[in-house]
Amino acid sequence: MGLILKGKEIILRAIEPEDLEFLYACENNSEIWNISNTLAPYSKYILKQYIKNSHHDIYTNKQLRLIIALSNNPEIIVGAIDLFDFDPFHMRAGVGILINKDSDREKGYAYEALKILLNYCFKHLQFHQLYCNISVSNKKSISLFKKVGFEERGEKKEWLKTVNGWDNELFFQIINSKK
Repeated sequence: MGLILKGKEIILRAIEPEDLEFLYACENNSEIWNISNTLAPYSKYILKQYIKNSHHDIYTNKQLRLIIALSNNPEIIVGAIDLFDFDPFHMRAGVGILINKDSDREKGYAYEALKILLNYCFKHLQFHQLYCNISVSNKKSISLFKKVGFEERGEKKEWLKTVNGWDNELFFQIINSKK
């Protein structure tokens, strides 16, 4: 049996102290703040504290962030994938994913990371469901989540304030039907 969080091209691994610069670059990239609902930069001090406490499991932190790295070279980071807003009673969590560099996008890394995460959540953690919220203007993310099996369940009108006005947000969900 292979590693639970390993695919053909990528692995999902725990955050290491050496990932500080990567996290700092991602969290302080104002071009993606609209996607992550971030309004202000993060300091290295705060991120060091986050890394220091990231060893706790999802039941303690109610969230889990994993680094997306290349299988053949785990030191090369291409992104991160998050479980957040974990509800242990209802066995569900939200999902967020980021492929950091444009040059690493559209190579299948996000698709493979989501497939690995779904397998981990449904088979290992015994989750009932996962969900995500995506801006209607983020066509690539909508396509990605649909491709791995998420279904659109609703639309929140004028939910997100953007520099161009208000944007609607779609709610997607995938339910573990293999229980």
